[in-house]
Amino acid sequence: MTPTPEEVAELVRQGIPGAEVDVRLFSGHDHFEMEVVSAAFNGKSRIAQHQMVYATLGDKMKEAIHALALKTSIPKE
Repeated sequence: MTPTPEEVAELVRQGIPGAEVDVRLFSGHDHFEMEVVSAAFNGKSRIAQHQMVYATLGDKMKEAIHALALKTSIPKE
């Protein structure tokens, strides 16, 4: 079963506490756009940041989310 955007956002918030997460459907019911802002990304490469987000989604990435357009960043001071 495909998760809702809010369910996807909640998975990320649970895995990366304090993260600001915005998730939207952008095509069909299993294509998502996501922006994640977190201090936990500080000092990490873009690839490492994305891997952190993918880890929070676990099996959802394999089973229920067909596509994910992901943008990550650290908070602006």
